[in-house]
Amino acid sequence: MSVPYAPARWPSATATTAVWALAAASLVFWGLRLAGPSDAPAPPAVAGTPQAALDPAAVARVLGAVSTQAAAVAAPEAASRFSLLGVVADAEQQGVALIAVDGKPPRPFRVGARVADGFVLQSLGARSAAFGASPEAATAFTLQLPTRPLAVMTPPGPLPAQD
Repeated sequence: MSVPYAPARWPSATATTAVWALAAASLVFWGLRLAGPSDAPAPPAVAGTPQAALDPAAVARVLGAVSTQAAAVAAPEAASRFSLLGVVADAEQQGVALIAVDGKPPRPFRVGARVADGFVLQSLGARSAAFGASPEAATAFTLQLPTRPLAVMTPPGPLPAQD
């Protein structure tokens, strides 16, 4: 038995081709739209903050300073009055150091600033700070940041006997 009416295949093939062409065109459109420059105006350029405008209080917060005040303790020796807790220095030995004086909470001090009576922060190294009577005077003493102890790994079990 034969079918008196056989539908043509070309309308369905044409419709399928058109749907796939629309899908491909949509992908190309959205791909170019997302990859292209934005239509919105660019934000205004912001000038970089010069190093001279650094806020010492902000540096202290970054280095972990506490804002509460503590009672002053009598100072037996000049170097023992100070505790160096952090250094932010550049190649010219300029920057900010986080220093605790007489057991008080640490505060940031710039190079050339008066740290305590008779002592000025003269210069900074990568892990040190030099103090003296004035910025041009001879260095009275230098503080170093404390070093972290190295972790010692011990092998499991008893050690072999030495003969």
